[in-house]
Amino acid sequence: MPFDLIKLLTDVFEPEGGEVVTVACDLPTAAHGDSPAWSERRAMAEEWRQAFATLGAHRGFAVNQLLQFAATGAHGSELPALGLLDGQEVMLEDVLLNSTLAVFMTQYSATAALSSFCGRKEDFRAASLPGIEKRMENTALAADYREVARRCALIAEALRGASALEVGFSTGHLCTFDLRYRTPEADDGYLPRHKPGDRVINLPSGETFIVPYEGERPADPSLTSGVIPLRADRETVLFRVDGNRIVRTLGESEGARRFRSMFAADPARSNIAEVAFGCNDRAEVTGNVLEDEKAGFHWAYGRSDHLGGVTGVRSFLSPDTVLHHDLVYARGNPIQVTEATAVGPRGRTRIMRNGEYVLF
Repeated sequence: MPFDLIKLLTDVFEPEGGEVVTVACDLPTAAHGDSPAWSERRAMAEEWRQAFATLGAHRGFAVNQLLQFAATGAHGSELPALGLLDGQEVMLEDVLLNSTLAVFMTQYSATAALSSFCGRKEDFRAASLPGIEKRMENTALAADYREVARRCALIAEALRGASALEVGFSTGHLCTFDLRYRTPEADDGYLPRHKPGDRVINLPSGETFIVPYEGERPADPSLTSGVIPLRADRETVLFRVDGNRIVRTLGESEGARRFRSMFAADPARSNIAEVAFGCNDRAEVTGNVLEDEKAGFHWAYGRSDHLGGVTGVRSFLSPDTVLHHDLVYARGNPIQVTEATAVGPRGRTRIMRNGEYVLF
């Protein structure tokens, strides 16, 4: 069946009369040049804004003109103070605090920044679509989100109350993630007004995530440890992890050197910020992280406060060095997950084996 944007917006957000919706996109700068995909995304943002306006005319809610702002240049960075709305300079903060729903279709992820607004305004929710592509309307955006939600719930139940997650990789390496004091969250593609819990989702949706314990409790260090492999520049780079931090990067490729330099520039970047399981069966692995991560296992380093952790902007040396970056091991990637098992009071619950889910 052809993609129905109005149906997607209705099913995901259930916008109500009296709401104010803002659709936003970021703009290329001298430091961060344009690309065909980015240009297409900005056109897509206006298309979605117009679809909201059509829906709003029937349901009785308002839709702002397209909100634009200069690109931050990094995933997880704070938003700039100023933007443009209908050609006029505005304070982004004012526009968002006067909105009940924000949809950000950006080059650089604004998920963390949008999460902070949920803490400042009760009647606010947001969808973050960094790297969204038009073609996804025929893949992950077209999923049966009832099935996506069912899968997310099964994984969340397996992780709830678990003390650890053991992950084995096809390279033979193993990492154990400390899950004590943490609660899993499901990004299942459903974000109605006044939704309890996390009020920021990604689109396309379809993952259950949890932040490993980061050792913030006195005299109780994190037990996250092991080795995580990554294929970069045709070489396997190894991240040695201890105390929920990447303490050493092994490898001689240019990719390994880039990672070492990046972690050295700000130690907070070495924080293990997330482990997650994507479960959108329409997601395709193409190299676009937004969709790739919905297809299988992934983890992230850097900022974690927007996901329930404690590593936020103040943990970094400068707002300019803040980031949150995901690394994906879904089907089609050169390194696979051979085993993923939650360990807790109920015993051992296997989630994945040989790259495939065994819970559903």
